[in-house]
Amino acid sequence: MTSYTGKTLEEALESAASELGLDVNDLLYISSESKGPLGRKRITVEVYDLSEVIEYAENYILNVIDSFGIESSVKTVIRDDIITITIDSIHNPILIGKNGKTLQALNELTNAVVSKRFHHHFRILLDVNGYKSGKYKRLEKVARSLAFKVRKTHETYTFDEMPSDERRVIHNAVNDIKGVKSVSTGEGAHRRVQLIYDPESNEKKS
Repeated sequence: MTSYTGKTLEEALESAASELGLDVNDLLYISSESKGPLGRKRITVEVYDLSEVIEYAENYILNVIDSFGIESSVKTVIRDDIITITIDSIHNPILIGKNGKTLQALNELTNAVVSKRFHHHFRILLDVNGYKSGKYKRLEKVARSLAFKVRKTHETYTFDEMPSDERRVIHNAVNDIKGVKSVSTGEGAHRRVQLIYDPESNEKKS
């Protein structure tokens, strides 16, 4: 991280943007307030880039897994503003856990730790040797099949509780199907997706 100071946040950011040759709106930063020798307020911004976020997340994941005595490696790609970190080890089933619960817990911890460190919410998705990508494909197929059934029977279908990334897959999978809409219900870890017959969506999706 590189630090820049100013009398105001705007001044500190302008200084950083000017030196780095970036637009102010493109800066990732952590700001703090302090007082100078004469008691005047000073604002300091610590500017960082996405590579530092990825390195921090990867190191955190590797350290957590290492604490279980499991050697592993990670590979990161960024697509559609989602930082996907794929983990691989000789004990992948342990890292995934029953119904993916262990992987989901590690994902939530990583997001929380990174957000706290950088004062910014990043969309970080963890996968273990293609487990998540395979599950997404199965969810897409099931969701579309159920959506057509809902359209035919007019009966609402409710999925089991699932994390936000999997709910997103279902929403995207049925978005182009006329006569059906998808909604998320519940709070926190208990959120789930419902597929509901909606004849008005025929016009919205035409």
